[in-house]
Amino acid sequence: MKKQLLLLACLFPILTATSQNTTIKSSIENVEKKVDSIVSIMTLEEKVGQMVQYSGTWDLTGPASGNQNQYREEQLKKGLVGSMLNVLSVEATWEAQKLVMENSRIKIPLMFGYDVIHGYKTIFPVPLGETASWDLKAMEETARISALEAAADGVNWTFAPMIDISRDARWGRIMEGSGEDPFLTSRVAEAKIRGYQGEDLSNPATIAATAKHFAGYGFAEAGRDYNTVHVGENELHNTILPPFKAAAAAGVATFMNSFNDLDGTPATGSKMLQRDILKEDWDWDGFIVSDWGSIAEMINHGFAEDLTHAAEIAVKAGSDMDMEGGAYETGLVQLVNSGEVDEALIDDAVKRILRVKFKLGLFEDPYRYSNPQMAQQLNLKEHRAVARDVAKKSIVLLKNDKNLLPIASSVKNIAVIGPLADDKDTPIGNWRAQGEANSAVSILEGLKSAVGNNVKVTYAKGADLGMGERTFLKPLKINTTDKYGFKAAIDAAKKADLVILALGEDAFQSGEGRSQVEIGLAGVQQELMHEIYKVNKNVVLVLQNGRPLEISWAAENIPAIVVAWQLGTESGNAIADVLFGRYNPSAKLPVSFPRAVGQEPLYYNQKNTGRPSNPSDVTYSAYTDEEKTALYPFGYGLSYTTFEYGDLTLSSEEMNPQESLTVTVPVTNTGKKAGKEVVQLYLRDMVASTTRPVKELKGFELVELQPGETKQVSFTISNELLKFYNVNKEWAAEPGEFQVMIGGNSIDLKTESFRLN
Repeated sequence: MKKQLLLLACLFPILTATSQNTTIKSSIENVEKKVDSIVSIMTLEEKVGQMVQYSGTWDLTGPASGNQNQYREEQLKKGLVGSMLNVLSVEATWEAQKLVMENSRIKIPLMFGYDVIHGYKTIFPVPLGETASWDLKAMEETARISALEAAADGVNWTFAPMIDISRDARWGRIMEGSGEDPFLTSRVAEAKIRGYQGEDLSNPATIAATAKHFAGYGFAEAGRDYNTVHVGENELHNTILPPFKAAAAAGVATFMNSFNDLDGTPATGSKMLQRDILKEDWDWDGFIVSDWGSIAEMINHGFAEDLTHAAEIAVKAGSDMDMEGGAYETGLVQLVNSGEVDEALIDDAVKRILRVKFKLGLFEDPYRYSNPQMAQQLNLKEHRAVARDVAKKSIVLLKNDKNLLPIASSVKNIAVIGPLADDKDTPIGNWRAQGEANSAVSILEGLKSAVGNNVKVTYAKGADLGMGERTFLKPLKINTTDKYGFKAAIDAAKKADLVILALGEDAFQSGEGRSQVEIGLAGVQQELMHEIYKVNKNVVLVLQNGRPLEISWAAENIPAIVVAWQLGTESGNAIADVLFGRYNPSAKLPVSFPRAVGQEPLYYNQKNTGRPSNPSDVTYSAYTDEEKTALYPFGYGLSYTTFEYGDLTLSSEEMNPQESLTVTVPVTNTGKKAGKEVVQLYLRDMVASTTRPVKELKGFELVELQPGETKQVSFTISNELLKFYNVNKEWAAEPGEFQVMIGGNSIDLKTESFRLN
């Protein structure tokens, strides 16, 4: 180790110049000088090696087995690998790092990446569910804890946050993002990056974050994963790219490109996205990693002839690191030597990779993330408390007729029914990192713990939902015929004062590769709900889901509905907190819930069209067999109290581009319980050089009010807030009339107008 540090000291003398002003925050000094020093002594083969990423396919604490693993071990020793993913534990990362540091010529440390999506060992709500909290501080904190637990296990790089805008509930990966709105997703992206990376990336309690997938993945045609994306330039810039621009400005260390093609060009091979927009227009200085094999998959796209051709396309487009694609190590050296690829492109990619490694502090101590003492310092009890807190903040109350909730003290007999009622695995969700299977607190456990011995709790499963093998890669089999438990469930419901009906999605129904043409309650769940409702009308439907569901029948018939998502480790306790009124629900939907799957893709910020509405005629933009509106709109969520919005007050009815104006609204808690309200600001540009949405979220504030209390909530509207990508292909605010709208969801809004001069 001393020899390694001595070599680094010789290569990088202490310099007096300050480091480059970059948005990737790190206390490491003179990074650019150090990067240049390393690149100047590297061979072409060593440079290309930094652009190669392997998955850990063998136990690195022992000898490599098989020809492929032995080959990879030799490549590590030669310093021809830049990073690895799926290498877990401080022991394994130490051994992998040692292969490089004790054998390679220049001794450039490895990065170790992993999918830390919504927790590492302590599991938090799936990202879509957590976004429903609209609590950015809570989201930052869960990312901080995730980073801490991952770093204690040798990981220094996460492939998160996913900030794809998605409007289609059929797409399984909608659960991994923050929903349908670019403003909300942008704010979540910033919070998550702060949480993962902290104020100093070289702090060993932080890890590098990844903004993914760049770009358009959430717009996959028909909601089918990996599918073609058809969007225009206007949609790309105004809807898809804003969260990525926010992530770049927040100093995210890495980007990941996406599987899809965009306007005929695979994103991995898109120079427009990677070089022109991200690296040049946004002046971002991190590096881009491909998604798993996406460079090689350009062959399947029919865009590349072979691995060498794919490597040429990708490197020219600006993709810096090849994740398990085999293209760069196969073809890049040959391409440079033949003159088909300029070595300057290789140098640029390698500098970007080394820059992040320096900022992580890996050159100062390659083993800083392989510290066994770090795990001993983790406060897992505290982490579980945070998991419970953010889980209860993420639960959306959709309906509460007859005031069934919170559960009254007069209720002495509760039947807990449904395939997910005692499921300890589904709350862990997909992308569960090192979360232990079947480790979550189930709804049944949470309810029993909450009531003690004062209330009788009877459990009946009713039926199975997911069956057979339940793994990331294999499709889940759904029970569509077996109703073996219906009778016991019906009998329990008959005797109960109240039924808690736990339905929704198995953890492996949503996530990557889990696209569906139907998004209702799968299997025999709908029939079970009908049968229970026949014998007991006092039903609280608790949904555990990773996507918006089609629940029209339930919305019409079931008196109380709660969206509990897949809430993570403390799921059952958090649900009990809300059902018994120990926490007043405050969450709001980050996605629209449809009336029918045929409405998908569905989103609140639609265009008006030339024929927006005329219910007496068929020649308008609607359906003849269903309303066009959402069943439950974006931003919607009830509370155990009520809130009233007063009239809006504008500081001025006119605004100059150099100025800003303030809009204020009084919000009053008109109920009998203290509660939180997400006050939402929407704007509409009435006439512009391109068609504009009927409303766009442009601000929100989480306000806590005591019964009878009124608070004045103010938002500042600046010229920057009014900008959009216009007909001249530039971001600008155009003069004219604007509507400003404020309310508790995207439908029920108070409105005023102002003019931009």
